[in-house]
Amino acid sequence: MALNNTYDARVQQETAVGAGVQLLLLVLLGAAIGLGPAGWLTGLAFAFATWAVLSRALHRSCLRSFGPANRVTLGRATLVGGVTALVADSFESAPPVTLLVALTAVALLLDGVDGKVARRTGTSSALGARFDMEVDAFLILVLSVYVSMQLGPWVLLIGGMRYMFIAAARLAPWLNAPLPPSFARKTVAALQGICLLLAGAELLPHAANLTVVLVSLGSLVWSFGRDVVWLWRQSRRETSAEAVPEARLPELVGR
Repeated sequence: MALNNTYDARVQQETAVGAGVQLLLLVLLGAAIGLGPAGWLTGLAFAFATWAVLSRALHRSCLRSFGPANRVTLGRATLVGGVTALVADSFESAPPVTLLVALTAVALLLDGVDGKVARRTGTSSALGARFDMEVDAFLILVLSVYVSMQLGPWVLLIGGMRYMFIAAARLAPWLNAPLPPSFARKTVAALQGICLLLAGAELLPHAANLTVVLVSLGSLVWSFGRDVVWLWRQSRRETSAEAVPEARLPELVGR
């Protein structure tokens, strides 16, 4: 028990360090561009929420070590926290587009690195995969909020689609079934961040940005639609398989 407590304390210390680094990044952003109240409050809320949720998840998973892959993901989460603060601040003043794009680009470039590190070091875990996915999803949500200020609220569908799927799964539990690996799904997921970053950078004409984001949304709708259809068909098969023995029971008993 004492050994487990020692491991838990070490893991929790790393999450505390991550929160500290997040605060340091906010201080640096504040010194560089002068974050307003919205940026500070949002950034601090993100840091606290990340620390609290991750600490609880780590405690429940009983991991013996935080691991190098999770450290990479935590670094990405820190960058996402900075992007979140900048986007929140953009509601009050003109955003520093170059800085926002730089932080986002690094966060996107590091996506996938944590997975490779986990496989090479033999430290893959369900918690690590979930942590990586949640960081990706939240970054897409924040970017969709930012781009929606230029192109309209419909862009929020990109960032909100996964959360709508989770909400729908509470009403339809068959949506919680595991999906088979899909290269197309991974490609579409990666495309969202790239397209939103490109549109947010404002390097292209308005019409081109609109086209890029529409392509992003269309591919996401296709990907989610395909998965929902697969899950529905799988649930029908399982229901049919469970019903067959019950239908044959009288006949077997009669024999």
